[in-house]
Amino acid sequence: MQKNQLARIAKIEGALKDPDAAYLIINLNKVIASQSIDGLNIQTKEIKDGIDLKIRLKENTVIKKPVHLCFGVLEKSAIQKILIDFKIGENSSISVLAHCIFPEAEDVTHIMDARINIEENAHYTYLERHIHSIYGGVKVYPKARVNLGERARLKTDFELLKGRVGLLEIDYEAICRKEAVLEMTAKVNGRGDDIIKISESASLVGEGARGVLRTRVALRDKTKAHVYNKLIATAAYARGHVDCKEIVQDEAVADAVPVVQVNHPKAHITHEAAIGSVDSKQLQTLMSRGLSEDEATEFIIQGLLG
Repeated sequence: MQKNQLARIAKIEGALKDPDAAYLIINLNKVIASQSIDGLNIQTKEIKDGIDLKIRLKENTVIKKPVHLCFGVLEKSAIQKILIDFKIGENSSISVLAHCIFPEAEDVTHIMDARINIEENAHYTYLERHIHSIYGGVKVYPKARVNLGERARLKTDFELLKGRVGLLEIDYEAICRKEAVLEMTAKVNGRGDDIIKISESASLVGEGARGVLRTRVALRDKTKAHVYNKLIATAAYARGHVDCKEIVQDEAVADAVPVVQVNHPKAHITHEAAIGSVDSKQLQTLMSRGLSEDEATEFIIQGLLG
């Protein structure tokens, strides 16, 4: 029942029936279902309040179908801790779709601590989607330390768009070697008295390394948000951009701190930060086409988070 419920919420039933698709479903500290495939090894160990997870992608391996990870807490009150050690071998490629699901949470703490090593010329795409309850009783602490080897690529998206945020504290750091490419995006929709804290940083230490840190946050009611993005370039021809946009409504409060640091005369980093209410021109245009003010506002917010 737990497997079916989590799979249904995450909409990954098809993957569970596919012998060529890897997946892992966890409720609290119990593995409900798992499947490895050739070239990809998934090892789990139960620990107090969580799972110690090791994932190894063999060198020169291309995983054609997305790997599904589902970390769930179906109980109303619990602590879940996920420790991840992920190594992606040279010249390999993988795409991961992760769901973190807390549909009934009233007092749930979810801790994610990841160490990710992407070796030379390897590609990794990671989409993490959160589905929370309507009660605002979730505390989420995602932490990741990422190392990108030469010509490695990482594209990661964090989405918390369904249910109340509760408390969110993102802490991501990455190091990019020669000609590595990093694209890191976070999208969060806050309401009520949610608290959102996002800290992302990347160091472009290799010649020709590139990085983008992108944040999109919508705040309503009495939500508070603090966004800190830092990009450092220390090598020739390193290029980077920091982009933060926040829409603030009602009594919500937001601040953004974009930090760019260039330590080489041939490196270049740009930044853009925008905080404010819904654009009045966009609002008027949509209302002139028949939408109410609330409908037009929601449309603009969904466009920001889409």
